[in-house]
Amino acid sequence: MKQVFYVIFFLSLGLTGYSQVNIIPKPAAVSMPAVKGELTIDASTHLVAATPALQPAADFLNAYLMEYYGFFLRGIKPKGSATTVRLAISTATNGPKEGYSLEAAKGSVTIKGQDAAGVFYGVQSLIQLLPVQKAARLAVPFVTISDYPRFAYRGMHLDVARHFFPVSFIREYIDYLALHKMNYFHWHLTDDQGWRIEIKKYPKLTQIGGFRNGTIIGHFPGTGNDNQHYGGFYTQEQVKEIVRYAAGRSITVVPEIEMPGHASAAIAAYPELSCFPNEPTTYPRRTTVAGDTTGKQVQQTWGVFNDVFAPTETTFTFLENVLDEVMALFPSKLIHIGGDECPKENWKRSAFCQQLIKDKGLKDEHGLQSYFIQRIEKYINGKGRSIIGWDEILEGGLAPNALVMSWRGEQGGIDAAKQSHYVVMTPGSHVYLDHSQTRRDDSLTIGGYTTVQKTYSYEPIPKEINQAEEKFILGAQGNVWTEYMAYPSKVEYQIFPRMTALSEVLWSSRALRNWTDFEPRLKIQLDRYDRWGVSYSKAVLQPEPEPPVKRSSN
Repeated sequence: MKQVFYVIFFLSLGLTGYSQVNIIPKPAAVSMPAVKGELTIDASTHLVAATPALQPAADFLNAYLMEYYGFFLRGIKPKGSATTVRLAISTATNGPKEGYSLEAAKGSVTIKGQDAAGVFYGVQSLIQLLPVQKAARLAVPFVTISDYPRFAYRGMHLDVARHFFPVSFIREYIDYLALHKMNYFHWHLTDDQGWRIEIKKYPKLTQIGGFRNGTIIGHFPGTGNDNQHYGGFYTQEQVKEIVRYAAGRSITVVPEIEMPGHASAAIAAYPELSCFPNEPTTYPRRTTVAGDTTGKQVQQTWGVFNDVFAPTETTFTFLENVLDEVMALFPSKLIHIGGDECPKENWKRSAFCQQLIKDKGLKDEHGLQSYFIQRIEKYINGKGRSIIGWDEILEGGLAPNALVMSWRGEQGGIDAAKQSHYVVMTPGSHVYLDHSQTRRDDSLTIGGYTTVQKTYSYEPIPKEINQAEEKFILGAQGNVWTEYMAYPSKVEYQIFPRMTALSEVLWSSRALRNWTDFEPRLKIQLDRYDRWGVSYSKAVLQPEPEPPVKRSSN
């Protein structure tokens, strides 16, 4: 109630200021003085970080200024300095986590955060107060901002298994998240088409599982195969670098190691993990396969495949050893274990699996998947971590402490929340950013049609959730599956501007969200994309007419 009053109070003071402050996501409260004014930031401006914990925020600001304006701010006050930018932790003890205040007045910009993350987010708002175009002297309007996020989990996902992206782009991607006040990067590291993280105990995971003999051409099932040996992986040192880089931007990296399905790359490296180690890999009909087709192979096409992990002691020992190395690299409390799209055909025809179902008193193969997930959960819990998985982990009974990502619509999230499990909403209908952004997209995509307006309209708390259950909805996430994204520029084109819309969905209060208000701010953000040199969809500038309604001939 106190926070609601706080927002209303500031809104009553600052409504007139919103037209001059074009920040995305929209701040909780903005006010501007009756007598307008501005200060100047230039090479003579003094930058003060009150504690070492705030140095990453100061460094980010300076790196941004240097890259896009050609100067940086000095920690030692220059002679004749007219302006000071101060970063500090707030002395107030009852403010919202990740919240901040920003005051730009004569001679100074002061950013105070409830924590280091709050200060970092205040810096992002300061960046958006700067003029888009390069200049030696940057004017900032006098303004007071008080702000905090609506949701604790504000995430973006990136699949690097279908297509591999260099460390340099992973850093850029993390920067995009930081500039939008997002705080979770879900890194999809393994799948049927490639294993992308070095595991020292199992070197063949990357030597064999990290590469495929070719990739289908065009939309599934494809018009041929490019016959190019393709792949790559991240060394453990590179992973550590990415985790450090993200932490300096108040972002937690959540690794995903797929199980028990989407395991073709791991099985290609270690066939004994399969229910049928001696059976060669099978491929979808009408697809063209390159190279060797004997034995177990990394998949060259997209889809769901029957060769999944066998729930044997060999497999569990393997996965525990893999997870040990993964958890040593990622301090994240959450470890994503996939759990989606696991066909049961091989389990049904496996004598071992059928006997295990009987021995464990399980109902069926769905119960076997639940047994698999719960066993992994128990191991991860024993290391002080928690599992998160796609909503299929609900099938057969949800693991006791698991978090759920609801992707097949919202029902999985609703069911999990009603069972008092925490949820991240990520329905394909609104936040799958691999979908087309126009009806006649000139770029190859997986299909679907999701406009930036539709993403902006998403409400993460379903109407079926009552007030007591709302606390279990941690937030939401945009998903970027890369079957049809082979290059960084294509990833950028697919995420922008929909990620910008999603950032406001996750940060700003529901009452403040309004497309009519958001659209002009977004158009300024498009100019900022141009300054960043990123690829983005311009569909929002040329809205498509709705298709004509088919009338009955009766």
